[in-house]
Amino acid sequence: MNQLLDYSALAFYAASLGFYVWHLYGNERLIGRVATTCLSGGVVLHYLALMARARAVGSVPYQDLYGSMSLFGWLLAATYLGIERFHRQRAVGPFVLPFVLLFVAAEAFFSPRIPLPHPAAQGPLFALHVTSNILASAAFALSFVLSVLYLVQNRHLRDHRVGTVIFRFPALEVLELMSRSSVTVGVCALGFGMALGSVWAHRLMGRYVTGDPKEIFSVLTLLIYLGYLGVAQKTSWRGARSSVLCVANFLVVIFNYTVVNFYLSKYHRFF
Repeated sequence: MNQLLDYSALAFYAASLGFYVWHLYGNERLIGRVATTCLSGGVVLHYLALMARARAVGSVPYQDLYGSMSLFGWLLAATYLGIERFHRQRAVGPFVLPFVLLFVAAEAFFSPRIPLPHPAAQGPLFALHVTSNILASAAFALSFVLSVLYLVQNRHLRDHRVGTVIFRFPALEVLELMSRSSVTVGVCALGFGMALGSVWAHRLMGRYVTGDPKEIFSVLTLLIYLGYLGVAQKTSWRGARSSVLCVANFLVVIFNYTVVNFYLSKYHRFF
């Protein structure tokens, strides 16, 4: 049942990507609506797949690498869907959905047997802590994509090279606003997740701060994105400068999600 839901969600995501690309080149409103509908269907089916995985393991469905990747893909899709509807822009879809497909396909095709849950990795507090942290990473990833698109479009406009694809992009100001909205989601999610993590650590070990490298880099990530939100409001930093800063900030997120999780952290592995 879980595999069927995974494959169904993957099919909806793939169809959504195809329609988003079609919409980007053809700019047909109906095709854009179909793309969004397919994405919504994929998000719903993917959620059901995650819940089926949770029931199978008797705990949160993302305590292993592939489960974490699947949740990341789902939250990236859901975050993009929310940002798209809020700003009423579909042209970014073709550049976000490939990452969603990559993470979901990795879990659907390569995930081994679902592991047994660790005794500590259970309960709603842990689930909210992990979900919030991965939501933050997904939102920051989306802001990275949007900032790269801003820089690409800005370069093409400055060089007076406006092709069909660039012409369909949202205005530079809209891309910047979408990126800022995504960072705001990420900052709120990360702050909430860190607070829940402190409460969870206190319940397990009797202290709110453990000094784990993951905690240190999470605080650093929160600070640099708060700094981005601060300087992005200043006229002198708007535009390409803030986009470059957002791209640079995401390098810290990647380091935190990979090197820190796998090699430095004692209490975190996949979130």
